[in-house]
Amino acid sequence: MSQPFRLPEFYVPHPARLSPHLEYVRVHSKAWAREMEMIEGSGIWDEQTYDSHDYPLLCAYTHPDASADRLALVTDWYVWVFFFDDHFLDVYKRTQDRDGAKSYLDRLPAFMPIGGESMPTPANAVERGLADLWTRTVPAMSAAWRERFAEATLHLLQESLWELGNISEKRIPNPVEYVEMRRKVGGAPWSAGLVEFAVAAEIPAAVARTRPLRVLRDTFSDGVHLRNDIFSYQRETEQEGEVNNGVLVVEHFLGCSPQEAADTVNDLLTSRLHQFENTALTELPGLFAEHHLDPARQADTLRYIQGLQDWQSGGHEWHLRSSRYMNKLATAALPVPPSAFAGLTRSFSHVPHQAVGHLPLPAIPMPYATKQSPHLHAARRNTIDWAARMGMLGPTPGLFGSGLWTAPLVAGFDFAYCAAMVHWRASGPELDLSSQWLAWGTYGDDYFPHVFGRTRDFAGAKAFTQRMRLFMPLSGPASGVIPANPVELGLADLWARTAITMDDRARHEFRDAVLGMVDSWRWELLQQSQNRVADPVDYLEMRRFTFGSQLTMSLCRITRSDVVPAEVYQSRPLRALDDSAADYACLTNDLFSYQKEIQYEGELANGVLVIQRFLNCDALTASAITADLMEARLRQFEHLVADDLPRLFADQRLSTEVRTALLSYADELRDWMAGILRWHQGTTRYDEASLRDRYASPKPSVPMPTGLGTSAARLPSLSSPAGPG
Repeated sequence: MSQPFRLPEFYVPHPARLSPHLEYVRVHSKAWAREMEMIEGSGIWDEQTYDSHDYPLLCAYTHPDASADRLALVTDWYVWVFFFDDHFLDVYKRTQDRDGAKSYLDRLPAFMPIGGESMPTPANAVERGLADLWTRTVPAMSAAWRERFAEATLHLLQESLWELGNISEKRIPNPVEYVEMRRKVGGAPWSAGLVEFAVAAEIPAAVARTRPLRVLRDTFSDGVHLRNDIFSYQRETEQEGEVNNGVLVVEHFLGCSPQEAADTVNDLLTSRLHQFENTALTELPGLFAEHHLDPARQADTLRYIQGLQDWQSGGHEWHLRSSRYMNKLATAALPVPPSAFAGLTRSFSHVPHQAVGHLPLPAIPMPYATKQSPHLHAARRNTIDWAARMGMLGPTPGLFGSGLWTAPLVAGFDFAYCAAMVHWRASGPELDLSSQWLAWGTYGDDYFPHVFGRTRDFAGAKAFTQRMRLFMPLSGPASGVIPANPVELGLADLWARTAITMDDRARHEFRDAVLGMVDSWRWELLQQSQNRVADPVDYLEMRRFTFGSQLTMSLCRITRSDVVPAEVYQSRPLRALDDSAADYACLTNDLFSYQKEIQYEGELANGVLVIQRFLNCDALTASAITADLMEARLRQFEHLVADDLPRLFADQRLSTEVRTALLSYADELRDWMAGILRWHQGTTRYDEASLRDRYASPKPSVPMPTGLGTSAARLPSLSSPAGPG
């Protein structure tokens, strides 16, 4: 049987090493698999199949420094997970038995007790293996690790229903959905947890869920999964009827050949590994300092990172040797193949302020009509008045010269028009609040790069974002903190007026959404300082924060917090619903703001530019692909509402009241997407003529001085126009 494409040149920057305990582990794990009844009598594997897959070789390559006993236990885990995968395929995927699969999966969490609860009696090889492995593993690890590892294992098991659903419907997922879901069902985050065990270096709990560690885990996961998709394409598409494969996803989305799709997936794999390296080099030192990690805990984290690197290299070597995969005619891996070098060069070689001109907009899909609040005119007037009171229309603290905004500019931006469509059901005071939150977020997004971006003032940026917390107390008024600029004054005013309407849960959620947006501005500053066009996956995931998607979505949830349980909002269908809507809105903004950001502001954080650089194509092609991705996310949104929400209702036995509230929430997300598109079509913020006028004669906003002895000059006066008046 001929291969459907030539394997690409893979970027493998770290040499693979082999554990000296390989033969010991081979003997041990085959005996364990027999004891668990995974070989003889299972109907899934026979001895020849087990031997040819060679899972001990995988683990000996991926964990070269593990002790013999730890390597044996880790190998047992991998034997178990591959057996689970093949068993699930044979029993449930091939038969498309979703009800049976759900009953089977629902029992498995009982074999991973976090607090020492008793286990039921295992009824099959998967349950037997999991019970044995959990009992042998968890005594060596902390409670925090157990919780993280159990969570990753549950995702690996339970999200198999997502794969099964796609197979049943013959539905090929879109690229964004696929990458995010593949992390869960593919098991690499679970593998990252076993790296901690194998190298006996647990991540400190204080940093385990921070952005840098999350990105390291996710880039590791994406690298593992995308590599596997390339090698397993033939087996999955020709033998298993699988639709959940990254090469197939790209082939379908771009309408290209398998060879072109495989090369593109390999480019994304390389980009994710570059992101891993960039995060480790540029974000870890600051993380260590911020959380005051002592040398021992820093060493544990670095040993864990080396373990992830070993896994990438070792996993590649195993894929070249296992009978499980397509690996004929494979070329030797190069540390920096030409394609990896070209992609890296494109990421760092963007020339800012290029005269790109107006970007002709592609056909933008939008099936939803907009409605408009009757309170629009009052909200327009009140928003301009509010911006003036907050000091947004006067001289800007932190900059010499004129302010960022004027009353005519704010009138043209017309935030109330957006709010009047997004929250058309709102009362007059509620619409004022929504309009002013939009104005505040946009002003902060303009203010931050002007004050901190031009001077690369990372210390000032960090202090600024950390102060935001002071103006959003979770109980009672903010005490003893005087706002020092329009951003702080605006936040203090809005928080006091918004938080009073919320219960405790909604207040926590909304505060997290605001902080997520504010903290993401520092990520943009880091990309700008490196002149680095972001990796596509990292860009889109961070764009949801920089755009403020969760902030405005949280406003839709306020009235439902006492109806819909928190865990329902955290379920996969609801999170996917939020993310697909957010991506549509973020990419809408990227299309309209392309000239403003690329030509006039020298920005790098734009989705059209990211696609341009990644695919090495022109702006028109990139904009068309952006619109295609928006349409794919819309289709996913509707699929979630039509198929996944009813399953969620049934699986969790939700009441009629909760079901009605969630369907109403989906309607408001439709209003949100439609209103944001309509606002972009009407605002002057991105209009070419307005941009020429706004930027033709730059205001004398000279950056404040920095360096030793200049801190006093950078502190705004407490009697500045930021105060009320």
